[in-house]
Amino acid sequence: MEKDNNQGAEMKPGEVLKTLDNLNYEEYERFKQLLQQSESLPGLPAIKGKHLEKARSFSIEDLMVQNYTLQRCLEVTCNLLEKLDRNDLLQGLRSRRNSENRTCQKHYRSLDLFCKDDNKDVCLYCYVYHHRYHELVPWSKEYEGQEAEPTNINDKVQQMMNKRREKIQEIKQSVKISKDAADSEKAEGVLVFTALKESVERGLKELIKKIEDKQKTTETEAEDFIKDLEHEISNLMKRSSEVDFLQRFSSLGADPPKKKWVEDRVHPPSYEGTVERAVAQLKETLWEDMEKRLKMKRVQQHAVDVTLDPDTAHPKLILSDDRKQVEHGNLWQDLPDNPERFSECVCVLAEQSFSSALNYFEVQVKGKTHWDLGVARESVDRTGLIDMKTANGFWTIILRNGNKYSTGDDTSVLFNLHPGPEKVGVFVDYEEGLVSFYDVEAAALIYSFTGCCFTEKIYPFFSPYLNNGGTNSAPLIICPVNQAGRCSDEAP
Repeated sequence: MEKDNNQGAEMKPGEVLKTLDNLNYEEYERFKQLLQQSESLPGLPAIKGKHLEKARSFSIEDLMVQNYTLQRCLEVTCNLLEKLDRNDLLQGLRSRRNSENRTCQKHYRSLDLFCKDDNKDVCLYCYVYHHRYHELVPWSKEYEGQEAEPTNINDKVQQMMNKRREKIQEIKQSVKISKDAADSEKAEGVLVFTALKESVERGLKELIKKIEDKQKTTETEAEDFIKDLEHEISNLMKRSSEVDFLQRFSSLGADPPKKKWVEDRVHPPSYEGTVERAVAQLKETLWEDMEKRLKMKRVQQHAVDVTLDPDTAHPKLILSDDRKQVEHGNLWQDLPDNPERFSECVCVLAEQSFSSALNYFEVQVKGKTHWDLGVARESVDRTGLIDMKTANGFWTIILRNGNKYSTGDDTSVLFNLHPGPEKVGVFVDYEEGLVSFYDVEAAALIYSFTGCCFTEKIYPFFSPYLNNGGTNSAPLIICPVNQAGRCSDEAP
C-alpha cells in the first residue's frame, strides 16, 4: 500500500460519506464485507456483520467513527478503496485530506465564511445563531489575497470574467445562506407555535372536563333525589291498596318523617365566569408551560436509534426480538461468557455508543417499582456487584420501592416526583459533559449531571431490576421519539 504522507492531517466529518456515495452497488457491498474481515484492517477490530447488514452509507460512517475514531476511519477507508481498485476516489479523498482542516468545532460544518466584525472564520450555523447581523464574506475572498495584475489583454479579460463568475457564486452563496436562515427560523416558529397549540388544547380539555364534572355531579344529585321520591310513591301505592287505607293514611302524615322533598330542589351549578377564569389561568401558566415543552422538543430533535446489545445482558435478562424491551426473568440462561457481559448485576448496555455531539433517547418505565437508567463508560467493571457512582463511570437515576427516586451517586437525596414519570428521556451533550433526565409527558427536567469528563465512548445503560415476585415484572421499553400514542406494552 502506498504510504500516506499526511497521517497527521485531521479528517473532516462527511468526507467518508461523500466517498461511499460514489461507490456502485457491488463495490458498496464489497466495502461492507471488507469491514468484517480483520485481515483487511491491520491492527483494528472488524465490525460485526449484524451492524452492517442493512446499514446505509451515513450509518457505516458513524459505525466506523465509533469503532476507529475520526482519523483511523479515514485511514481504513483509504485502505479499502485501494483493495477495490478505486484509485480515483482514493486520490480525491487524499487530496481533500491534504487541504487545511476548516471545520467548525462546535457545529461540525465547513468554515465557509469570514466575519469582519469579529475577525474570525465561521460556519453557516455560526452565522444563523451568532453572526446574523455582522458583515460576512466568503472565506476565500478574505484569504486568497490580491491576484497579480495581468499584462496581456486576453488575460485581463479572462480575469474580469473570473471575477464576475466569483461574484455570481458569492450571490448564490448569500441566497443559500438566506434560505438556510429562513428554514431555521421557520423550524423554530413551528416548534414555538406547536408548543403553544398544545398548551391551549390542554387548557381547553381541562376546562371541558371541569364543566362536565360539575354537570355530572348535578345529574347524580338529581338521580338520587328522583329515586327517593319514586320509592316513596311506591310505598304510598302499596298502602293505598289496603282496605283500611283511609284510616291508615290519616295516621301516616303527608310525608315520611324528616323528609322535606317539597322544599328540596336540585340547584344547578353556576357556570358564569368559568371560561374567563380558565383563560386567565391559561395566560398565567401558558408561557412557562410552553417554554418547558419547547425545550423538550428541541432536545427531542437529537433523538438517536437505540437497541439493546445481547452480548452485554445479564443471563437472567430477557430481551425482545427487536431488542427494544428488557425484563428480568427467573431462569439463568445458558449464554456465552463474554467479557462484555454483566455477571452479577441485572444490567444491559445498548449496541450504540456516544463519543461526540448531542444524543437523546426515551424509555418507558410505566408499571415498574424499581429500575436504573442512564449512561455508562465502555470500560466499566461488569463483574461482581456494581456501585452506580459517577467515579465508577455511571451517570444514572434510579427508582426504588415505587416512589423513591435518586441518582446512583447519592441514594440518600430523593427527588420529589409525584406522580412519577411513565416515560424518561435521557439527553447527552458529550462535548459539554452534560447528562440530563426528563419526565417526557410533563416536559420537566428531573436531574442533570454537569461538568462530566468523558474521555471514552459511553453507552446507554438499562437495568429493569429484579422482578420481585411479579410486582416489578413490567419491561423497560425503548420508545420511538415524537411518535403519537404510547409504547406498546406487548412484546413482539
